Amino acid sequence: MSYVRRGPWTCGFLVVLLVAHAWFTFSPAADGAVAWLSTNLENLARHPVGSLVGSAVVTDGPLLDPGLLITLWLGIGVALWWIEAHRGAGRAATVFLGGHVGATLLTAAVLVVALRSGRYPDDTRSAVDVGISYGAQAALAALVVALPRKAWAPWVLFVLGWPIADAEWFGLLPDFTTVGHLIAAAIGFVLAATLLRTPRPTS
Repeated sequence: MSYVRRGPWTCGFLVVLLVAHAWFTFSPAADGAVAWLSTNLENLARHPVGSLVGSAVVTDGPLLDPGLLITLWLGIGVALWWIEAHRGAGRAATVFLGGHVGATLLTAAVLVVALRSGRYPDDTRSAVDVGISYGAQAALAALVVALPRKAWAPWVLFVLGWPIADAEWFGLLPDFTTVGHLIAAAIGFVLAATLLRTPRPTS
């Protein structure tokens, strides 16, 4: 099958995500695992590697939930696959990890400042924050390289707009997950303009 042949890394990742989704959906230990894997400030201080790595395989909610339609199916199944097929697995992995790790750590810095200034409630420090959405958001943003110039503006509006649509606001500051998605999008756009400008070498 051409889809699998051209994007084996992405297809393997999708299989891992679907298997993990089944476990997190049906296992009685899922709630405890999610609490441990959450990339909130408390976990990042206690076990940063475990939470960053483990969080990257969590998909929360029904598979046809609007959020997963965007992140899992469009972000991973389409955008990340296209990057792998046309730019190589290494650059696809860089985009996903750049969004997942980079946005998580930068959002943590925003959280620290916002908590100290009283912008966010104190329980935000231990809020559950897991999933693939930052990495998927970076891939969605990076997919702009596949589009004709006339589609760039609508695509950018979509990528930035969908997380803002459901944002909770604390004055002029949106909730931290929205901040994370916007940072991830910025990372994806930067990588699109730098790392992804040239096609993968052909052999």
